[in-house]
Amino acid sequence: MLGKLLVPAISADSVSVTQEYYRIVLLGDPHLPVRKHVVLDLHKQQKILDAKNRVVYDVNSWEDVNQIIVLGDIAAQFGNVEEYDYARQYFSQCKKTVSFIAGNHDYMYCDDFSPEGKFVLADAITREQKLNRFKETLKQPELFFSQKVGQYLLVFLSPDSLDSRHLTQISNPQINWLKNELSRNKTTPTIVFFHAPLAGTLYKYNKNVNTPNFISQPKETIKEILDDNLQIIMWVSGHTHTSAKNSSFVSNVNIFGGHITNIHNTDMDRERIWTNSLYLYPDRVLIKTFNHKDQTWEENLERTVYL
Repeated sequence: MLGKLLVPAISADSVSVTQEYYRIVLLGDPHLPVRKHVVLDLHKQQKILDAKNRVVYDVNSWEDVNQIIVLGDIAAQFGNVEEYDYARQYFSQCKKTVSFIAGNHDYMYCDDFSPEGKFVLADAITREQKLNRFKETLKQPELFFSQKVGQYLLVFLSPDSLDSRHLTQISNPQINWLKNELSRNKTTPTIVFFHAPLAGTLYKYNKNVNTPNFISQPKETIKEILDDNLQIIMWVSGHTHTSAKNSSFVSNVNIFGGHITNIHNTDMDRERIWTNSLYLYPDRVLIKTFNHKDQTWEENLERTVYL
């Protein structure tokens, strides 16, 4: 159950016309409704669901928000019908424009665990079916697309490989589209949104960080593209569930190739949820982090990326 959510009576278009910035709220890995294989206790599951509803309430109450971007892993585990139905209900509560990219849990797995309790990689047909379910459920016409916001180009990418064993692999058609899109916008400050981070943009704080399944793939191809496109100032990701308390959440290690800041986002499958907001000014992007449990801004995590 979603539970009762008190939605403030505000308009989605209530942002002042004199607002100097375009504000994007980032939601990392919602895992809807909840990862039952990780959180076994029913009472704790409910507390996590309450925390997720609190996020929607908070974002709805922020009148200066222009857009919400969800960074993949919308589905809790398998990307099945039940999880997507819940996601549809959950995001219908949002009073702002919502854009989505896919994550591995949205399409990569069969609908049941192995006898050993492990995720089982799905075949190409199943993956394609689940990617179509993603698009249909969330009313997202394409898995990858771009958007112009003022002087900025926003690029949305999704893992969509139908045969790779890597969890966050971009297909060749999507790679070709990305190259063409960047080529057409060589002088436009660009922000890329993708489920996985760039290689080496986190400290090695656990066994998964910076391993093939936890970085953007194909690694070398992506690096070549980024090296050739200095207009890219930011890469925004989830996937690693990096806590805002982690030392590499905001750190010099986040810089890739000397010109790209990887903005990491904490997952939402927890009782204490943080969300990042991007404030797009004409000459800079301000990044602020909000603690939804304590209802406070994490001032020590605030940073600015200048154009």
